[in-house]
Amino acid sequence: MATVLSSVFKPTGELAQAITNFQPRAAQQQMAEAIAATVKKKGELVVEAETGTGKTFAYLAPVLLGKGKAIVSTGTKNLQEQLFHRDLPMLRKVLAPEKVVALLKGRSNYLCLHRMEQATQQAGQFSKDIQNQLITVKRWATSTRSGDVGELNALAEDASVLPQVTSTQDNCLGRDCPVYEDCHLVKARKEAMEADIVVVNHHLFFADMALKDTGFGELIPSVDTVVFDEAHQIPDIASQYFGETVSSRQLTEMCEELQRLCMTELKDLSQASAMARTLLQTLKDWRLLFPRDPMRGN
Repeated sequence: MATVLSSVFKPTGELAQAITNFQPRAAQQQMAEAIAATVKKKGELVVEAETGTGKTFAYLAPVLLGKGKAIVSTGTKNLQEQLFHRDLPMLRKVLAPEKVVALLKGRSNYLCLHRMEQATQQAGQFSKDIQNQLITVKRWATSTRSGDVGELNALAEDASVLPQVTSTQDNCLGRDCPVYEDCHLVKARKEAMEADIVVVNHHLFFADMALKDTGFGELIPSVDTVVFDEAHQIPDIASQYFGETVSSRQLTEMCEELQRLCMTELKDLSQASAMARTLLQTLKDWRLLFPRDPMRGN
């Protein structure tokens, strides 16, 4: 890969063919070569690239030229869209036109045909705004291939109709759904399983890892290489799926509830009430240790 990769970033290389006025950058080539070496030895690499390095192409080139399956995970859905619809096609065309690329988003981003039909039957219960939005969705549903509601430019991202025509883990019928074979989410997952490169976002990636840990399923296929773009967001996002939190408000509400119970149904548990009072006072004292205007990390 190293010899081929070195030609990609030359003034007359593949990037120059794909990008008008392309200018070779030493940092970009250095980053790409480091990633290629890491992929080859199945290692780990953290790169902090300055603005203007061209990091997107620096990691896409070795991924496209490499063997096996790869996941590219982005920090936001907007970057995910840009990567899949603009950057990847541009580079794939000149480096690896045979590679199959797929876009995979979370469940709530795909039209649920069954729930759309249910919403249509119950349209009279909705407001006029939602009814009009539903008409827009149904018109679009006849032409969309992906079922990605991000294509619905005629509706706002927070349009009221969207929860009515998309599914959640709780209301999805799975294989019992009467239109399971036509399900856009099922098709998107199938395409991801068969693709060489899958473009996801961090939230989906870690949600899937959490799902695997519970043994309920697998959204993202097992791959040989994973690239995290905007990796600085990972600690916060990963902690949402794997961390446990407890707040002073939760503890306060628990103590207050315990005191109410001790005054009504559990009158003989005076010690529990005393413990609740002690914890409440401790929480108040603890809160006083924080500055009036706390900053992140304080």
